[in-house]
Order: sequence, then structure tokens, then C-alpha cells
Amino acid sequence: MLVEKQVSLQPYNSFGISARAQKLARITSEDDLLALMAQPDWTVTPRLILGGGSNMVLTGDVKALVLKMEIKGRRLLDAQEKGWLVEAGAGEVWHDFVAWTLAQGWPGLENMALIPGTVGAAPVQNIGAYGVELQDRFHSLDGIDLETGRSFSLDAAQCGFGYRDSVFKHAPDDSRSLGMAGRAVITRVRFWLPRPWKPELGYLELERKVAELAGAVPSPQQVFDWVCEIRRSKLPDPAVIGNAGSFFKNPTVTPEQCADIIARDPKVVHYPLPDGSVKLAAGWMIDACGWKGKTMGHAGVYEKQALVLINKGTAEHPCTGGEVMTLAKAIQTSVYERFGIRLEPEPVVV
Repeated sequence: MLVEKQVSLQPYNSFGISARAQKLARITSEDDLLALMAQPDWTVTPRLILGGGSNMVLTGDVKALVLKMEIKGRRLLDAQEKGWLVEAGAGEVWHDFVAWTLAQGWPGLENMALIPGTVGAAPVQNIGAYGVELQDRFHSLDGIDLETGRSFSLDAAQCGFGYRDSVFKHAPDDSRSLGMAGRAVITRVRFWLPRPWKPELGYLELERKVAELAGAVPSPQQVFDWVCEIRRSKLPDPAVIGNAGSFFKNPTVTPEQCADIIARDPKVVHYPLPDGSVKLAAGWMIDACGWKGKTMGHAGVYEKQALVLINKGTAEHPCTGGEVMTLAKAIQTSVYERFGIRLEPEPVVV
């Protein structure tokens, strides 16, 4: 295994921000990681774990050792009357893995098609879209403790999944005793895909597609194709326009808070949740504050979806992570002043 020096990270972050890593190690197996950990300076070496770079804003060059997770592999572990158990390496591209499961005849992940990033990063963020979250299909994962070198496995309960949240986003010394941010890396992830398959069609865009079928039940491939079509119509392709997907979390409020906001802004988009709280559409609030299509420096708000911040830089005038965060903070201020809601960014700021 070779540790590369002065590596450009621009190809490895979906925002396309120009930054360099002083050192980068490509982790293609558990043995690669254990070999690194055996080096005498490991315990004093700062580290940054990098998957697909789709949920990250780089604000400068990275002095920490970058561990780029590239462990591959996809396989069926078990097939039962009640479902399929499938596994993927942390370095597998998430969308490619979803497409592969469908091609094998194992549906269940189609609502999360086209979400950027890798399989290993998916549990960290508890990714989700169109009514399905990773935790709904999650079985277990394997990882390695970066302090001890020991392998471990976690089930869903141990991962502490929440809305765009898990134990992997919390430091060991915070309120979560199992906080594992920076302490561990995920190497493999397993998913339970139940059968008989049932389509998840609770979102308006999908309901409109179903209406076109005149009562027929869509196939998993149709749902997959619909999700891809809807996402492509609303969200920019990171390969064309640099972005980190949805930049802010949809905030949740009490019914009383929601009623207060509705009294002032009757058109606010909101969704009641099973626990009694209410989810507000962050994109709608940002749009209502007039930010859609606006630019600050070389960062901007996507003209088709206000929840997405984009790279508007050029080769001569590149967009910096600082410009992205300046724009994000300005949006946060506008939304708070109008709605009394503090938007929380989804990406990790490095």
C-alpha cells in the first residue's frame, strides 16, 4: 500500500473545491488499514476519512492523513422466503449498488437511487429519499476501531440512527457514549431487503407517476426510473455542476411552532411525522427568503432547487469552501430572521 503525497482532492469531493491532501492512503482492504495502524506514528497522526466526498465542504488544504475508503465487493449472503441479505464493500458507489441489487432481482433500495456517495458513507448520514431511509433497509455493518485495530459489527440499534444522523457523526466524548466520529471506519455494510416487495409511493411526485398507470402497480424498476427522473429534473449532476446535494436538513418543530409559522406564512410546506412533530421544507423557506438562483462570490443557490448550493467558479476563479460557508451562513440568517428557525447544514465542514 502506497501513501501518496500532495494529492489534489478536487476529483474526490462532489463540490469540486480545489484543495490538497498532504498525505492520502487508498484503503482497498482491511489489511491496508491494519498496515497503516502498525506504523509507529499512527497514534499521533490526525486522520480524515473520505468516502465519495459527496457530503463534505473543504475550506482549505488537509493536513490530516486522508483515508480514502476504496474497499469493493458485492454479494448475496442469504436468500429466504422473507427476504434477501446483501452486502457491499464501503468503497462501492451507492447508486451502482442500488442498480445492481435491482438487476439481480432483489428490490427494496430503489427509492434511494441516485443519492451520491459510497456505501460506507451511507450509514454515517442515514441517507434517505422519497419515503425510505437507509435504516429501513439496514441489517448490520462491519468496521475497524482506529484506536485499537479491532474489528467490530453493529446492528441498527447500535448505530443510533436518526434523521441524517448516526453514532458515526458524534465524537466519543459527547452526549452519546457510543459516539464514533473519527474513532472508527466502516468497511462493509449489509442490507435486509424484505419480500414480498411493496412499493413506497408516499411522496407527491411518485403519486403523480402512479396516477398515470390507471390503477396498475408499478414494478421496482419503474420506481427506480421515476426516482432517477425526478432527481435529475430537480438536482444538478455533480459531474457537471459541483454540489453536495441537499445542503441543509429539513428542520422539525412542534405542532405549536408549526401553527405559529403557518399563521404568518400559510403556504409553508410541512409534513406531520409519526411522533407528533412536524417537518418543515427547508428548501421552501430558503426560496421564500429570495435565495433561489442568487450568487455570493463563486458559490450560488441552484435555480431549480433552493436547498442545493452549487459551485459557480471557473478554472481562473475557483470556488472556495469559505465562499460556500459564507453563503450558507447568510441563508441561515435570512431564514432565522423570517421564520425563527435555525437551519442545520448536512455536509461536514473540513
